Amino acid sequence: MYAWELTYRYLIVLFLLWGGTLSAQDADEVTFEIKLSKEKLGINERLRVEFAMNKDGDNFNPPTFDGFQVIMGPSQSISSSWINGKRTFSKSYSYILKPTAQGSFTIGQAAIEIDGETYKTIPRKVQITQAVANPNAPKTAEDVADENLHLIAEVSKGSPYLNEAVTVVYKLYISSNISVTNFRPLDSPKYNNFWSQDIPVTKYNTVNETYKGKPYRSVILKRVVLYPQKSGKLEIEPLALEIYVDVPTSRRDFFGSRIYTQTSKTVSAGKRTLNVLPLPEQGKPVGFSGAVGQFDFTVTTSKTSLNASESLQAKVEVSGKGNLKLFQLPEPELPSALEVYEPEFDEKVRTTITGMQGKVTNNYTIVPSFRGRYPIPSISFSYFDPRARAYRTLNSDEITINVMEGPTDDVQGTPGLVGRPQIAVATGSQFHFIKTQPNLISVSTERFFGSQKFLWLLFGPLALIPLVLFIRKKKQESDADVEGNRLKMANRLAKKYLSTAKKQLGNPDGFYVALEKALHNYLKAKLKIETSEFSKEKIVDLLNDRKVDEATTSQFIALLQSCEMARYSPITNVQMNEDYVKASEVISKMDKQL
Repeated sequence: MYAWELTYRYLIVLFLLWGGTLSAQDADEVTFEIKLSKEKLGINERLRVEFAMNKDGDNFNPPTFDGFQVIMGPSQSISSSWINGKRTFSKSYSYILKPTAQGSFTIGQAAIEIDGETYKTIPRKVQITQAVANPNAPKTAEDVADENLHLIAEVSKGSPYLNEAVTVVYKLYISSNISVTNFRPLDSPKYNNFWSQDIPVTKYNTVNETYKGKPYRSVILKRVVLYPQKSGKLEIEPLALEIYVDVPTSRRDFFGSRIYTQTSKTVSAGKRTLNVLPLPEQGKPVGFSGAVGQFDFTVTTSKTSLNASESLQAKVEVSGKGNLKLFQLPEPELPSALEVYEPEFDEKVRTTITGMQGKVTNNYTIVPSFRGRYPIPSISFSYFDPRARAYRTLNSDEITINVMEGPTDDVQGTPGLVGRPQIAVATGSQFHFIKTQPNLISVSTERFFGSQKFLWLLFGPLALIPLVLFIRKKKQESDADVEGNRLKMANRLAKKYLSTAKKQLGNPDGFYVALEKALHNYLKAKLKIETSEFSKEKIVDLLNDRKVDEATTSQFIALLQSCEMARYSPITNVQMNEDYVKASEVISKMDKQL
């Protein structure tokens, strides 16, 4: 009796455990998937295809395997285990396939019935290439890294207009099978025939994305904004990186964790070609200076009423979004009676991922010499709008300067001047201020002829004659020194163009942007060329035509290249000072030769 009761209790406990296990298993989600030994293989290699499920099923129906020959299978395997009181189950059907042709093939859907329901796998694509030297060799760490790393250059626009902003984003796609530990650039693009501005990436954030139908993690490594300076087919040179990755192996350590091996892989974004459209000739305004974008244009003055010899500020400003650093501002036409000083250029432009935006300004100091009314005529500013694919022209308002007090410009006969002063009419008390009792004091009379004052006035001018002759001789020597005068003029010109760059010494980004603009502005002023013509090859040809020696031309091009390289490498204050001195010397030399 006791034995029967013990056996009965044992059966009850066993039944409860078995029922709990079935309940836990029933609660698990059913999975049925396809696993490939590789997704790309040579025609002389073999492909292992496995259809795996986590619950037992019946009526397995395999796909047709178009493009392959089944040389083995199906092989069935079943495994079951208990872990922490929970049962795990897996079952699979395996095939060994031989490719019959090169190309892209699809492993179709397989079907199976589990618990009365039909489940199907997701189709998978396989790429069959030409025969390989070592078929079915185990994949190396380099092979795994090559299949799971992709560097892509994403271009915002494939057919931009000349001087229209194009954004290039270099993005690295990383499979979840590997992990990246570090990277370093091997070859940075030079962006020939482009004005370029790097947008620094301060933080590398990973984002889950899909690339060619597969899940990847992506990270942005580099961003750059380009403004094409030449129409036609322009190539963007590839970015090459050396990536250090950890690749999992088939080995495990003492604790069962997978062992990883480190390897490095060189990836390249490949060349990208842009079809740069020229700006249309039809409808191009006469005063067009190369501005492309969307802009506003204003001309303002600090005051409109003042006295002669006082000063006012006239500001010519263009604001908006576009190639703000790559065109010239229009100049106002002012009456000759207004003395106008060289304008001070001010630039407040920031470059974002979509291009330049901000404003550029020329500030003119104006000093009137005579009283009167002086009009500042309306100024036109033209630009090309790539969105509308048309030219736009903006006109400023006419401004009148009223000079209230000062001398009259009778010689020039300036229109609008105040008339001549009238003769005042005397009144009956015009002499009321004359004193009738002057209280005169007697003064001793001294003979002037022969006095000390008389001698100074007589012989003083004679003593100044040698000094005047000496000053005149020095001036003649200075005028005769043509080379020296040219050097002085060239030095003043260099200081004028490099003044903004000098203020930015110590700030690498601001200094080299200002230095590059100074070099370009100097060429525009001297060679009378459009901004759109700026390329190193064009500059060399123009300087050679103007008989500039090869050494000076090479130094000028080297400075432009330094400005470009400064965006990708750290710069010291010593190097900035050296480049500033070189720029001053090059402009001086070039100005003498031009």
